[in-house]
Amino acid sequence: MRVIFMGTPDFATGTLEEIVLAGHEVVGVVTQPDKPKGRGKTLMPTPVKEVAMKYELPVYQPKKVREPEFVEILRSLKPDVMVVAAFGQIISKEILEMPKYGCINVHASLLPAYRGAAPIQWAVINGEKESGVTIMQMDEGIDTGDMIEKVVVPIAEDETGGSLFEKLNQAGAKLCVKVLKALEEGKAVREKQPEESTTPYAKMIDKKMGAINWENSAKEIEQLIRGLNPWPSAYTKLQGKTLKIWRAAVLFEDSNDAPGQVVQVTKDSIVVQTGHGLLKILELQLEGKKRMDTASFLRGYTLKEGENFR
Repeated sequence: MRVIFMGTPDFATGTLEEIVLAGHEVVGVVTQPDKPKGRGKTLMPTPVKEVAMKYELPVYQPKKVREPEFVEILRSLKPDVMVVAAFGQIISKEILEMPKYGCINVHASLLPAYRGAAPIQWAVINGEKESGVTIMQMDEGIDTGDMIEKVVVPIAEDETGGSLFEKLNQAGAKLCVKVLKALEEGKAVREKQPEESTTPYAKMIDKKMGAINWENSAKEIEQLIRGLNPWPSAYTKLQGKTLKIWRAAVLFEDSNDAPGQVVQVTKDSIVVQTGHGLLKILELQLEGKKRMDTASFLRGYTLKEGENFR
């Protein structure tokens, strides 16, 4: 089939590559404009653009995909289908109805759960036991289109946002190719979604979300730490400096200390009281320092019982 692919971040790269390897004709790759990065503000291509260049595919980077001039460019490419994966722009009805098979979306959740921009992180933060990918027929709503196919991916006890991202990237890529074949053969079955999502909206993640509230339970904090790993990371304050916490374990017991207070320091761990339960910190990173296990950290930093994280 003649495919226009729309995507921007790493999550979309696997899908684009699988579509190419499956033998479909990718007539255009649409991605967000390059952004300046680093001290030199060098313009860097999006991850999807890098894959497109690898396969010498035509790349388009409109500021707004809905602009009439760009809509005509899309029309001139005569796509059979458009595949959208974490593109980052609203797609107009005119574009949605343009291809023979419409536009399909690779969404990183088991719809109707976790509609929104950050379903992967929120699934971990909320302590879900499973996640997955849904391929849906796009409509004008946000993640509300008819569901075509799903794949379930279990969430491990030590799952991070990053590790789940990789699992869903691979699962979504394979599922998308399967759905493209079903569309072409007229075998795709669509299922309407209920109007209401079964979970809260998976709003976009920002750095402020990483601030640990020690009044929360140890379980909630540990899930936050995993969900925000590798970005933007969960953090607290120690003696006025930012301390990122990368890995921790829940101890289902309590002390008489206040939330945020260090109750025990061993050679390889720091135990902190929370609103309910103790949190055992196993890997961390002090402002200006490298990420390290707690044993390495304590060899160079004196931390006493009774000190407080803020």
